[in-house]
Amino acid sequence: MHLDVLVFSAHPDDAELSMGGTVALLSKNNIKVGLIDLTKGEMGTRGTAETRQREAFNAAITLKAAMRENLEIPDGNIQLNKENLLKVIITIRKYRPSIVFAPYFNDRHPDHIDASQLIKRAVFYSGLAKIKTFDREVPQQQFRPDKLFYFMQTYTFEPTFIVDISETFEQKMKAIACYETQFHNPKSTEPETFISRPEFINYIRSRAEFYGFQIHKKYGEPFFCEEKLELNLVNFFK
Repeated sequence: MHLDVLVFSAHPDDAELSMGGTVALLSKNNIKVGLIDLTKGEMGTRGTAETRQREAFNAAITLKAAMRENLEIPDGNIQLNKENLLKVIITIRKYRPSIVFAPYFNDRHPDHIDASQLIKRAVFYSGLAKIKTFDREVPQQQFRPDKLFYFMQTYTFEPTFIVDISETFEQKMKAIACYETQFHNPKSTEPETFISRPEFINYIRSRAEFYGFQIHKKYGEPFFCEEKLELNLVNFFK
C-alpha cells in the first residue's frame, strides 16, 4: 500500500493530541495518511498496553486514517540503535510517503526527543541504496520522503506553518476521547497524571484556538520544518 503521509509518534495518542485535526483534514481530502506508533505506551501510569491498542485503533477509525501500526519498540527506551533504525526504514520504504511527520526535537518527555532523533535519521538513511532491508523477505528499494515536518507536543516553538483545522477540530477531540483510560474521567480510580486532569483537555482546545487566531481561523495546528518551504504566489491568487 502506498501512502501519501506517515505520522510517527512515540506513543498511542500522541498523533491525536498534536495533529489529529490535520490527519482528519488530509483524510477528508482523499490523502492517504498512516499512523505509526513506535511503542505501546506500556510504561504509562493509567491503562494497559492492551487497552491503549484498542483505544488507538478506535481513534484511527475516528480520524479515518488509512492504517495504523505499532513497531513495538520498548516504551521508555526508544534507543537510537541499528534495530530500531531498520524498523523505521523498513516502514518508510514499505509505504513510500511523500511527507513524514515526527515529534519536535525538544520536549518535556524524553521519549518524544528520542523518537524525533530516530525518525530524522531513518528518513535520511532510507534513501541510501547501500542500506539493505527486506519486507517479508522481499528486498526493498531505497526511498527518501520529500519533506520531514515536526508536530508540537508539550513544549512550544515558533511554527514554520499552521494548518487550519476548523472543520475537523471536533473530529480531533472525538479521537482524543477514544483514549478513555488516559484523559479525564471522573469515574476513574487510577492515579491522576499530567494529562488526566480536566485542565489538560481545556489546554488542547485553547492551544488550537491560539494558533487558529494567528491565521485568522477558529482552530489551527502548528508545525516546524528545518528546511525552507516554497510559496507559490500564483496559486495564492487562485
